[in-house]
Amino acid sequence: MVVHQFASTLDEAERLIRSGEVYVAETRVEKPGHLYSEDSFIKVKKRLPYVSRGGIKLAGGLNYFTIDPSGWICADIGASSGGFTDCLLQHGAKLVYAVDVSYGQLDWKLRTDSRVIVYERLNARNISSE
Repeated sequence: MVVHQFASTLDEAERLIRSGEVYVAETRVEKPGHLYSEDSFIKVKKRLPYVSRGGIKLAGGLNYFTIDPSGWICADIGASSGGFTDCLLQHGAKLVYAVDVSYGQLDWKLRTDSRVIVYERLNARNISSE
C-alpha cells in the first residue's frame, strides 16, 4: 500500500486495513500482514482525515461544543500516533505539545511538523511546572 501510495507509512496502511477501508478485488482485507501480488487491484474506500481515528473523535467534540482551537497552544497527553495532534493542527492550533510514555509511535508527518513539540518516554504524571 505504501509503494502504491495508498498510505504514506506502514502504520497508516495498517490503520486503514484495521478500520475496514481496504479492499483487494472487491474483498475486504481483514489482516494487515496478508500478502497480495503486486498487480492486485487495491481500493481504499475512505481515507481518514487524520492520522488516526482519535482525530475523528476530537473533531466531533470540537464541533459539538463549538470549540475553535485556532491560535491556541495545546497539549496532546498520550499522543500515541497523533490523531488528536493532527486534528488540532488542522483546526488551526498554533502549537501542540505531543506527550507520550512510549517511543516512536507519532506519525512521521507530525514528528517533522514545526508546530509539534514531541516529548516521548515521558509519563505525564511526572510533568512539573518547572
